[in-house]
Amino acid sequence: MSAILSEGLGYGIVLGFGLVFAAIMTLITMIQKRFLGEKIDSEEYMAAGRNVKTGLVASAVVSSWTWAATLLQSSSVAYKYGISGPFWYASGASVQVLLFSVLAIELKRKCPNAHTFLEIISIRYGRKAHFVFLFFGLLTNIIVSAMLLLGGSAVVTALTGMNTYAACFLLPLGVIIYTLFGGLKATFIADYTHTVVIMIIVLLFSFTAYTTSDLIGSPGRMFELLQEASIRHPVSGNHEGSYLTMASSQGLMFGIINLCSNFGTVFIDNAYWQRAIAASPHSTVKAYLIGGLSWFAIPFTLATTLGISAVALENNPAFPTFPNRLTASDVGAGLVAPNAAVALLGHGGAVAVLLLVFMAVTSAASAELIAVSSIVTFDVYKAYINPNATGKQIITVSHAIVAAFGIIMGVLAVILKEAGIDLGYLYSLMGVLISSAVLPVTFSLMWKKQNATAAIVAPFGGLAISITAWLVCAKLYSGEITLATTGTDQAMLAGNLGALISGGVISVIISLLKPDNYTFDATRALQQVADDTTGGMPSTDSSSDDGSIDEKKKTKGGDKAEVTSVVEVAPPKGGWTFDAEEDAKLAKASRFARWSSGVLTVILILLWPLPMFFSNYVFTKGFYTGWVVLSIVWAICSTIAVTIYPVWESRGAIGEVFKGIFGMLTRKSSTAAV
Repeated sequence: MSAILSEGLGYGIVLGFGLVFAAIMTLITMIQKRFLGEKIDSEEYMAAGRNVKTGLVASAVVSSWTWAATLLQSSSVAYKYGISGPFWYASGASVQVLLFSVLAIELKRKCPNAHTFLEIISIRYGRKAHFVFLFFGLLTNIIVSAMLLLGGSAVVTALTGMNTYAACFLLPLGVIIYTLFGGLKATFIADYTHTVVIMIIVLLFSFTAYTTSDLIGSPGRMFELLQEASIRHPVSGNHEGSYLTMASSQGLMFGIINLCSNFGTVFIDNAYWQRAIAASPHSTVKAYLIGGLSWFAIPFTLATTLGISAVALENNPAFPTFPNRLTASDVGAGLVAPNAAVALLGHGGAVAVLLLVFMAVTSAASAELIAVSSIVTFDVYKAYINPNATGKQIITVSHAIVAAFGIIMGVLAVILKEAGIDLGYLYSLMGVLISSAVLPVTFSLMWKKQNATAAIVAPFGGLAISITAWLVCAKLYSGEITLATTGTDQAMLAGNLGALISGGVISVIISLLKPDNYTFDATRALQQVADDTTGGMPSTDSSSDDGSIDEKKKTKGGDKAEVTSVVEVAPPKGGWTFDAEEDAKLAKASRFARWSSGVLTVILILLWPLPMFFSNYVFTKGFYTGWVVLSIVWAICSTIAVTIYPVWESRGAIGEVFKGIFGMLTRKSSTAAV
């Protein structure tokens, strides 16, 4: 599509708005420090005090999971497969967050003072396993970060004509600034702000398309336009070629690929573990359940609006590519949503999409920056370079990593762009590369019998199987191995399934041959980092290669005391102490997480879509109207849950801030009067 907005506006939003937003987030961090007494030591910087409440964690989960792909690829699959595309994108990527609530609460029970999930691996299995998962963890962050900028820069360039390479490097700039100043807590506040903007824009597009638009204006009219589109361009693999059916073989295939690949990007991405680490223990389960259900609304509602509108309007003169259809490269680059937005709202739609993508890219990028910073700081620098690092040293290293990885993100995106890899290809490929580590990571917290050998062998064994299945299927299905043939749904399905299943199977077989019987005492003994100025918690020594760990305590003078076998976990700043009564409460929360996330997963993956798939049901006008209303109502409820509820929950702290500001202004006024 030709640029509808000026290049200057592109730079204005990416650079100008980014810097202004960074300044606002930095100011909020300073206000918290001044009026709420929050001191940015290493634990606050990397773990946000471990006492963040439900609403803010849920909002952060939604924001960090809302990638450029969430907004762009969901509309692309709607354009390709019809109404099944938005559903399979939403359900196939929300159940991971729901199920992660189980790991999140188990983390609180079994390693309450962790900074990264890799610390658990190191303590339980030793150095070799730690290196294995360090590789997969960083690989995940690299793929996600590159994908964010790849999709974001493509949209910015398409809408404004801004140089793609400039966009790749300027998009993360503001994020780097406020992450440097405020750490994890700053990213939570930024995440909340991003979520508010994203939800408002999603609702704006939905109400415009289905109520006020002269081109569509109602679900009934959209239904008629989709029926006409089904006649002009019947969808291969859909029952009767209709866009209005869940009976889509390609849609189902995409759903399975989506399900497998996104397990890797949640369970292996340290960004999601950090939100669990930062959460108050009693908020953890609720936060991930609310976050997962609220996030579902974003791709489901947005793609049911923009993706479907692109199908309905592409033969209308208002559509940017009229009289031509969107090309396969445009669809792969994620340009369905921008074209539909322009058709619906003209220049205003283009600005809204640009702002939407900017918010998605920067919010998820901030999560990736602090995630990589934590891994390199705690699992490389502190684990192997300076085991006795102080809080001040840890913050210094973390600052350096945030700045360095912000630049590396841009470089990676440029390399992929030059290689001809687009957003759609990378989105499907990520599961092939990382999902073999999903079940071994899960077993590290959930299964006491997994041994170190299984933890080391299973991820790489699964990776070998997944790559083999991916390439062999591409060869058998298409007759050759090229960038195009390896990107087919069949090849990606084979690779993603091979990765997720084989990693778990290999781990189970090896573990059952020589089962472990781990008690998690050593992980519970992990302590927080000593703070230079406050005499904070001493840190646990690095684990040995065989997985053992010295559980020692330091005196005030720093000398080693006797080794103790008693598990002593310091209370986090929120005041939580690890005792039998507290563990019983958390065990109850864990059981609730298992049942609730399991039931929701069955509903979203099996009970809701599959009956419509196997019955070859084609939507009637009334049913489609109900489908659209459901998507909008879900989005409204989600908006309340992740924008209004966090404010209500934090009303005390907000009141303290305003009280402090009012008191300061009053004192200055009195002084001036005197």
